[in-house]
Amino acid sequence: MDFRSDNTAGFAPEILAALAAANEGPRTSYGEDEQTQRVQAQLQGLFETELTAYFVATGTAANALGLSLLAPAWGTIFCHVDAHIAVDECGAPEFFTGGAKLQPLAGEHGKLHAGTLARQLPGALGVVHHSQPAAVSISQASEAGTCYRPEEIAALARIAHRHGLGVHMDGARFANAAAFLGVTPAELSWRSGVDVLSFGASKNGALAAEAILVFDPSRAASLGFRRKRAGHLFSKMRVLSAQLEAYLTDDLWLRQARHANAMAQRLAEALKAVAPVRLCHPVEANEVFVELPERLIQALYAEGFQFYRWMDERSTTVRLVTAFNTRPQDVEALVAAVKHHAQDGAAGAVADASQSFEGKR
Repeated sequence: MDFRSDNTAGFAPEILAALAAANEGPRTSYGEDEQTQRVQAQLQGLFETELTAYFVATGTAANALGLSLLAPAWGTIFCHVDAHIAVDECGAPEFFTGGAKLQPLAGEHGKLHAGTLARQLPGALGVVHHSQPAAVSISQASEAGTCYRPEEIAALARIAHRHGLGVHMDGARFANAAAFLGVTPAELSWRSGVDVLSFGASKNGALAAEAILVFDPSRAASLGFRRKRAGHLFSKMRVLSAQLEAYLTDDLWLRQARHANAMAQRLAEALKAVAPVRLCHPVEANEVFVELPERLIQALYAEGFQFYRWMDERSTTVRLVTAFNTRPQDVEALVAAVKHHAQDGAAGAVADASQSFEGKR
């Protein structure tokens, strides 16, 4: 009954089997093995274009190294105020870019909007006293569990490219967005103007595997050196490649995301019918944000349900995250517990009101 994060989920059996197979016999090191080359071809086929892919172990590394291709040390990176790169990566983007400045912008339901970005540009372009606009980073799906439509990405990219900025996408939950929107990976990325994509697998059944996809290979010349310097050039690169190969085979990546999304939809549909529960954002991926009374939060904790408050320990907004292996019975158990404690709370409120009325007579 753990709804804290999709990071708490285990590993897909297909990926564990692939790792066991990769352990058989010697392989060429540092990404020169045949399996790594096969995954490169898989990714090019999936995204329907020539691209350069570099594999790393964490999403933070993928984001920070990907952004280092787009933003110099004196650059500004525009992102949403709740973006993972701004809130949860301990200054890694600033470190690996050599000091680029993150400029967080507000946006409803976790998304940047083209009009907001347009008001920032061209900004201080060419003014030596100020950081220079260099890149835009968006999260797909967003930190609010919402998804950018291709036309929304394209609108942001047009503004960015008009002023010479690169476009980065944090795709830690790219699979969930693709599953929800029902569009191709190409439509969600380079065809809409994305230059660099952090293509995530760890939240969707991998052990630890992320890919930095550069859609203009001429931009990627320095990325091999950047990855090595960051400590993410695995000598046994097949450990990452085996995970990604299994992830991409037979649409495992998409099937697992569809299940996680379906569990989130099931949870949201049931909860929104329960007073006093309030959904905070549209549910478009595998995250459900709800406002709950404090007494109800404490009652759920007491029953053993696990979830995080958003954004601090005083908040009564909680985040419920489903994963590729979330069980329907756990969703049903949570819904039943919410209904039960909500009814108890309502009955208690009626009793208190009755006693108060009697006392005034």
